[in-house]
Amino acid sequence: MQLLHPAAHSTAHYRPYTSASGGWGSAHSVMNILWREQAYAKAPAALMRQNKPKGFACVSCAWAKPGNPHALEFCENGAKATAWELTSLRTGPDFFEQHSLTDLRTWADHDLEQHGRLTHPLRYDTATDRYQKTSWEEAYAEIGAQLRQLQPEEAVFYASGRASLEASFMYQLLARAYGNNNLPDSSNMCHESTSVGLQESIGVPVGTVTLADFEHTDCIFFFGQNVGSNSPRMLHPLQEARKRNVPIITFNPLRERGLERFVNPQSPREMLGPDSTVISTQYHQVAIGGDTAAVMGIAKALLDMDRVSGGSVLDHDFIAEHTDGFDTFVADVDRHTWPELENRSGLNRSALEAAATVYARSERVMIIYGMGMTQHRHGVENVQMLVNLLLMRGNIGKTGAGICPVRGHSNVQGQRTVGITEDPAKVPKDKIEALFGFKVPERKGLATVDTCMGILDGSVKAFIGLGGNFLRAIPDTDRMEPAWSRLEMNVQVATKLNRTHLLPGKRAWLLPCLGRIERDVQDGVDQVYTTEDSTGCIRAWQGRSEPGGEQLRSEVAIIAGLALATLNDEARIPWEAWRQDYAKIRAAISEVYPEIFHDMESRMWEPGGFHRPLPAAQRQWKTVTGKARFIAPRGLDEDDDVSPGHGARDAIQLMTLRSNDQFNTTIYGYEDRFRGVSGTRSVVFMNRNDIVRLGFAPGEWVTLRTAIEPEVLREVGPMQIIAYDIPVGCAAAYYPECNPLVPLWHHAERSKVPAAKSVPVTLHKAQPDARARARALPLKDQVV
Repeated sequence: MQLLHPAAHSTAHYRPYTSASGGWGSAHSVMNILWREQAYAKAPAALMRQNKPKGFACVSCAWAKPGNPHALEFCENGAKATAWELTSLRTGPDFFEQHSLTDLRTWADHDLEQHGRLTHPLRYDTATDRYQKTSWEEAYAEIGAQLRQLQPEEAVFYASGRASLEASFMYQLLARAYGNNNLPDSSNMCHESTSVGLQESIGVPVGTVTLADFEHTDCIFFFGQNVGSNSPRMLHPLQEARKRNVPIITFNPLRERGLERFVNPQSPREMLGPDSTVISTQYHQVAIGGDTAAVMGIAKALLDMDRVSGGSVLDHDFIAEHTDGFDTFVADVDRHTWPELENRSGLNRSALEAAATVYARSERVMIIYGMGMTQHRHGVENVQMLVNLLLMRGNIGKTGAGICPVRGHSNVQGQRTVGITEDPAKVPKDKIEALFGFKVPERKGLATVDTCMGILDGSVKAFIGLGGNFLRAIPDTDRMEPAWSRLEMNVQVATKLNRTHLLPGKRAWLLPCLGRIERDVQDGVDQVYTTEDSTGCIRAWQGRSEPGGEQLRSEVAIIAGLALATLNDEARIPWEAWRQDYAKIRAAISEVYPEIFHDMESRMWEPGGFHRPLPAAQRQWKTVTGKARFIAPRGLDEDDDVSPGHGARDAIQLMTLRSNDQFNTTIYGYEDRFRGVSGTRSVVFMNRNDIVRLGFAPGEWVTLRTAIEPEVLREVGPMQIIAYDIPVGCAAAYYPECNPLVPLWHHAERSKVPAAKSVPVTLHKAQPDARARARALPLKDQVV
């Protein structure tokens, strides 16, 4: 069982948060982390350059950076990420002399990273169960020798979404020149459903909305995305849209403060006054797994209105000229009854008709969505249903309209653009082979779920991680950790210590890299990087802060060092020349991907950067039929192996979520301000009716147990129950702590994204240990 570790430094409490997002709460949170990280000396100057021209791109989210930035172009979580990276705290070789890995595995995730930046290359010593200092030359030579002893298909090259375009391009060449396409990445765990669904429906694997569209839209729909915690800078264009009376219609199981009200921290009038901006004009708390039914209900209401009006609601000219599959889609909508749609969505007919009415009155509509749509068994169909809704009124391919997936990590979309993919059919093999003199392997490689299965069955023997905390991010953690320890080798490029580093396998190396905010000087010359944001915009950036240690090396330099130590001389890849001058990497990227990156060296400095071509935004459909496609879902159940009625009534549907005080697996602290939880992450949010029905009480301690595949025990706890505003039959708890509850096979069909937004669980009474009891939520705080 995965044990949850409460905070060791504060008393837990729960008090419902009633203030707006942003405002003084955000300002106080930023000041707190600057103090905690001892980053007051460096962070304020860095924040003034964050997301600015000639400055550095935010370490955390992938939301777009405007060409004309605000005076302070960072959000609360962006500031936390900057302070976290620029911390004055250090984790050097002396730390590991004092702590074995067995000891460190008892630490909480937060405490591991909180200890500070890694400073030296380290090698695991099995005799002492400790990391010991090594040299870069020794590390490269030993890693290269080990890789050469393996068969190419036995090694995996994982990339987190933080790596630049330059590093990502080099990394995929390293894997392919080594002999495989085993390139899992963080997109496999979040928006691969987007890449598959959009490609099939409109012919591009990315969204069609740019920042400029926010200035012209007259209606916005939100599905399964918490802007207040995950991409707060988006609140600025949303606030501007609301000032123009643009309706914003939200579908989300929980009421999130960032989608309710916002106070702009950069506005003295708002900070000093009582006013705040109402963000959502309609807020529909859809049941977990009910999104397809909700969108189907809106489509059904639109069809009814269109028939009554004699065909004036839908854009029939657009449908006839630019789409196919409409008649089949209409037949599918018609066969679903309103009682069926209401039952599955958890919303009543009038709510869905209200959303449809506003949509029908609007001429330029965009749909914004997040992992609440993609992390389901039928996440690909979820994405395609959103496209169907837009196509009904011609809302793709015109200004102010389109589809907008909100990516997580800052370059998770860009690394795919330059070749981080397990599918060789998605890279320009001919160009790579002609330029670099090696044959791209034809066999499809391993994505994240495939990698996990390979580690379990022993076919994967080596793991090289370019950033991230893979072992903590993946599902089925309790099954994966013992298997991970059997790896022949484990190489991690990182800035801080995390859980993945503590299960070393037989041989392990920790290679400390520069942070994005730090100066990258190669042979006396400052280097420049590029990234691609959620809107397909590519721009240059440059770190300006002094590195956190003399031994730190850039990701580009580390990849070059590994490549030179591992590969033979057959490939014509100028690793050392690229290490010396990153402009030469960009020149190679431009040669391999000329349609996107032509004239890259000059265009990357344009205000706001330059956009990759988006044919769908020009109504050019690169699909198998040459048109945008209406694709009907096979059913309303987004998770048909866990749907209501398919199991015992005592099972409820659990979604994992992130707190206001984290980014992906990085836990900045224990303050989930917007949900009112402080001092702990060991909680489960439930509807009060479910709490009573199942025989529990708010504040009671429980263990969560997965309610499918009973022959495998998956459980997490102890956790305290919080009575919360969430639909009946639904529950929520924190990621990554609840990943052990998600079976590895419980993933989206075709995209293999873990279906972490709908897992059936049962609750069982538990006894907390002494430390958990000491940090328990007082029962008086449970009055809601």
